[in-house]
Amino acid sequence: MTNVTFIAHDGTETTIDIANGDNVMRAALANDIDGIVGECGGSMMCATCHCYVDDAWADRVGPRADGEEDMLESAACEVKPTSRLSCQIRIEPELDGLVVHLPESQT
Repeated sequence: MTNVTFIAHDGTETTIDIANGDNVMRAALANDIDGIVGECGGSMMCATCHCYVDDAWADRVGPRADGEEDMLESAACEVKPTSRLSCQIRIEPELDGLVVHLPESQT
């Protein structure tokens, strides 16, 4: 299991354990993390799982997947250099302690 901390727009922090191999979006939905919607179920057809990877972790989660940039163009909130679709961040042991910030809104 790998710990991931979600920081809501209001600063509230929630840390959950995520099984290695799962993605951040699915784990957020399974743990009722407010701020991740995941309307398309993780098929990279929307941007309702948009998140901001903490600067300290940006290089470690890897680059955006092919097509991710296009989907982020439809994000409800500002897209930043650390913006990612949480469905595209696969959990690995090296990401233990990952911190992601949630935008103010997904819709």
